[in-house]
Amino acid sequence: MLLLRTDDVLALAKPAGVSMATSSRTGKSEREIVARLLDACGVRDGGPLHLVHRLDVGTSGVVLLARTEAAHRALSRALQEKTAAKTYRALVWGHPVPARGRIDLPLGRDPKDGRKMRVAKEGKASATAYRTLRRYRGLADLEVSPETGRTHQIRVHLAAKGHPVVGDDLYGGSERWHGVRNPRLRDALSGVGHPLLHAARIVVPALSLDVEAPLPPDYGRLLSLLAPGDPRSARGEG
Repeated sequence: MLLLRTDDVLALAKPAGVSMATSSRTGKSEREIVARLLDACGVRDGGPLHLVHRLDVGTSGVVLLARTEAAHRALSRALQEKTAAKTYRALVWGHPVPARGRIDLPLGRDPKDGRKMRVAKEGKASATAYRTLRRYRGLADLEVSPETGRTHQIRVHLAAKGHPVVGDDLYGGSERWHGVRNPRLRDALSGVGHPLLHAARIVVPALSLDVEAPLPPDYGRLLSLLAPGDPRSARGEG
């Protein structure tokens, strides 16, 4: 989905399942990744586009692409200097205590599994702020704001506090549905094939950007099951 197109920036709503990882391998160049992202979002753009930041393959939400070299430099600087603010939504298991807080735990690569990160004393400083939008039975809908940009940061921080993201098979969030009693909800949770983590908003004051992406259908459907008849859940509001 196209969220915004200006002379400088293209903002897209990335669906879950689209990889943004670049490498020297065939099919993994920046140009090829951008082409697949555009195709997945149903967007055409003939000009050169530059990746500025990335989302994990299973994460949905706002992605910014720079349309000029100057915009690329400005966006990269804003992200590096932490003047850009990112806000995520996460559906997690359990109820974080306190309902609003900050997780400050250093992160490093897991030596036993190169795909994963872990809390490590020798790791890089990492901080994530969160607030509970709504509690459900056994689940909570959170608004999450990473203060640093480590790999898998939100997922690892929430899992370290005992609240893995629903559907996260790397960090313990994909199997807890076995304990859910409601059969419709249990079936829906068992069918989640990716972490329910969504990049909902990004604000870049330097470029007067404020872009939001609506919740993806699978996230919205689960909220509706958790609170049937509540229009806020159908719209993804907390």
